[in-house]
Amino acid sequence: MTNGNGAPSENAAPPQFNVLAQYIKDFSFENPNSPASLAAQDKQPTINIQINVTANAVAEHDFEVALSIEGKAENDNLVLFAFELIYAGVFRIQNVPQDSMHPFIMIECPRLLFPFAREIIATSVRSGGFPPLMLDPVDFVGLYRQNMARQAEQQQQVKPS
Repeated sequence: MTNGNGAPSENAAPPQFNVLAQYIKDFSFENPNSPASLAAQDKQPTINIQINVTANAVAEHDFEVALSIEGKAENDNLVLFAFELIYAGVFRIQNVPQDSMHPFIMIECPRLLFPFAREIIATSVRSGGFPPLMLDPVDFVGLYRQNMARQAEQQQQVKPS
């Protein structure tokens, strides 16, 4: 509820945000060239990481948000390791203004999931025989803006002139 000025009214319910569950939805770790890939390397490997966020409504106020992280380490065209992780959570979000709901889901939810996904990846890489891979923090606001700009650009290309 808002007052006449568009500001929230005093008796509007405060926003509520609950984490109902979090879980590994899908995970793969590959060490395809072992044991050769475990030998001492004379230079740092090239590591490529891709991150994506998706969300689906599962009930009126409940949303499943999935954080997908894919990575690969290579040295002289030899794959040292590769992984794919989809780490998800179910979030209950109530009393958030509709115009703020999409950014809230796509920024705040993955921000809460990321430290857990980071730990799973670090532990798996270490268990694969390599030093743990500590992913840098992710700017989910920047990622959101980048995705929104890309979607707007794609919509402009689809519109007939």
